Amino acid sequence: MEDIKAYMETGILELYVLGDISPQEKLQVEEMVAKHPLIKAELEEIELSMELFAQENAIEPNEALRSRILNSVLTNFNDDSTFSTVANKIEDNVISLPAAKSSSFYKYAFAACLALLLASGVALISLYGKLQDSYTQIATLQTNNQHFANQVNFKEGELQVLRDTSFKFLKLQGTAHSPDAGLTVAWSPARKKVWIDLRSLKMPVNDSTHQYQLWALVGGKPVDLGVFDKTADSTDMKEMKSTALADAFAVTLEPKGGSVSPTMDQMMVVGKF
Repeated sequence: MEDIKAYMETGILELYVLGDISPQEKLQVEEMVAKHPLIKAELEEIELSMELFAQENAIEPNEALRSRILNSVLTNFNDDSTFSTVANKIEDNVISLPAAKSSSFYKYAFAACLALLLASGVALISLYGKLQDSYTQIATLQTNNQHFANQVNFKEGELQVLRDTSFKFLKLQGTAHSPDAGLTVAWSPARKKVWIDLRSLKMPVNDSTHQYQLWALVGGKPVDLGVFDKTADSTDMKEMKSTALADAFAVTLEPKGGSVSPTMDQMMVVGKF
């Protein structure tokens, strides 16, 4: 009895059902099944369990893949028929099992399930890639929409400056340091808003370590109104920091980021009301 139990625990019965043993091992299993009812019952239990597992985990393939797999199975069934005939010719006292074809069926059914699993994995990977592309496109569209919305809001601000009668326009003139320079400033004391018209800007393009800085002169003291750059395509208006009071406006060339107080020998333009 111990020998029979040890034989069943070797796993050879499971391999027999899957068809993953040599012809000699297959004959040995069939002989043991014929001699020992316990081994036969164990083999039938394994076959039933695998059949139930296959039914529970079956995946419906598409028509093209189904036809290709079934054609392959039928071809292999024909190849196995000759071998099954020879294998079943054993001694008279040994019961030949009809498990040969059954084991072949499970072998190819297992292969079909594996093929479907791989096909599903490939499909999932492809779907994941398409989803990533969609997310990237959505993010790009959102960025473009935000940029467009910002541009619309900016243009509306420019139109408001031009239409609002509370804005005063002052053309700043060049100094002795830069006699040909010029810039137009739009200022609304009531709204405390200051814009500069970069289309009217006549100054050299600043380098990467310097920026132009706008100042409001209030009671003889300079007040920082922010920095800006001169570029080759400076064509828009730019909103600067707010101020409700200003006797005059001036622009100096300062280190990048601006200065606490203006560099007087780098004053580019100045103008007062």
